[in-house]
Amino acid sequence: MKILIISHMYPSIMKEIYGIFVHEQAIELIKHGCEIKVISPVPWTTFPINRMNAKWKAYSQIPSRAIIDGIEIHYPRYLAFPKMKFFALSGFWMYQGIKDLVNRIRHEFFFDLIHAHVVLPDGFAAMLINKRYHKPLIVTIHGQDIYMTIDKNQKCREYIYQVLKSARRVVVVSSILKRLITNNFFGLDNKIQIIPNGVPIVKFSKNMSGMMDKYKDKKIILSVGYLIERKAHAYVLEALPTIVKRHPNIIYLIVGNGVEEERLKNQAKHLNIEHYVEFLGQMSHLTAMYLMSICNVFVLPSWNEAFGVVYIEAMAHGKPVIACRGEGIEDVVTDGETGLLVKPKNVESLVEAIDFLLSNPDECKAMGERARELVLKNYTWQKNAKKTLEIYHELRGRL
Repeated sequence: MKILIISHMYPSIMKEIYGIFVHEQAIELIKHGCEIKVISPVPWTTFPINRMNAKWKAYSQIPSRAIIDGIEIHYPRYLAFPKMKFFALSGFWMYQGIKDLVNRIRHEFFFDLIHAHVVLPDGFAAMLINKRYHKPLIVTIHGQDIYMTIDKNQKCREYIYQVLKSARRVVVVSSILKRLITNNFFGLDNKIQIIPNGVPIVKFSKNMSGMMDKYKDKKIILSVGYLIERKAHAYVLEALPTIVKRHPNIIYLIVGNGVEEERLKNQAKHLNIEHYVEFLGQMSHLTAMYLMSICNVFVLPSWNEAFGVVYIEAMAHGKPVIACRGEGIEDVVTDGETGLLVKPKNVESLVEAIDFLLSNPDECKAMGERARELVLKNYTWQKNAKKTLEIYHELRGRL
């Protein structure tokens, strides 16, 4: 079966972990017999846009085509504006940027289905593409793609609804996303299916003994996520002075970069905890996995989190996770069994959870082991691929 994936979220030589969950799913689908080509549209950058900041400069350096893990990826350009300006039209512009490429690919790769990741702009562009090819269209919603656009303006809402109605199947990664869609749009219940993201076989570099030596006498608290407000790093920092008094041998490692970096570093200084915090910046996926393997506790009390692959990655390494109540991760984490769920934006709740895990190492370890068993049983890419293939075969069988 030949699958054409359209997803602007996809790794490249400039952003190797961006959309890695889409790539890992593709790898597993190939193992199950699919042939795959990927179109990963990139914002068109020319002078002076490519000099605005590091993000837009990186866009300009992505090649037009690459092979990653044996998968052919095309990176066509399309018109996009900084700060999501004119975003309602982004699907039209993406369509204009990819339509000729799809036509060329079609001559040598007679795809059976189109699988788009993200409703706007990718799903909308795929919907317009499919008016020519009339193949089953599957759209996967990962969370932020709809959280950020559903209430942006009326046009965005209308275009989202068009895509969801046009798609033969809508895949969401958690029950909270399904509720969000069914509460906002009429008549879609029968085409929505929950398929959570997964993890690959756990891997990490074995050549990082220096890093292990550096932290060997420390209890490691780890966060992995963009340095943006909703990831809630600031609340963990606020909890740290109390934690340090009870556990002076801790170190809090933060992996990721983002617009909040300077503010968070200043916050650590203001709280007089800078010696207990290390901002490690953006790291390779392999290095992040290694840190998960050596940490004691993984914490990310973020909100508007539809699923959060990083949680199940940490759980796959046998670590208890601390996450927020009322978010998509509740599908996975049972409070007190495979992790701890805290009140959103609540420092006291965070202190209680972190202190409990650090003060009870046996239960901390047992919770992590239960978490690992759960993830390896239910949340691997192999499980994800099998459920996705069921959709593919069902829809192709209806042609």
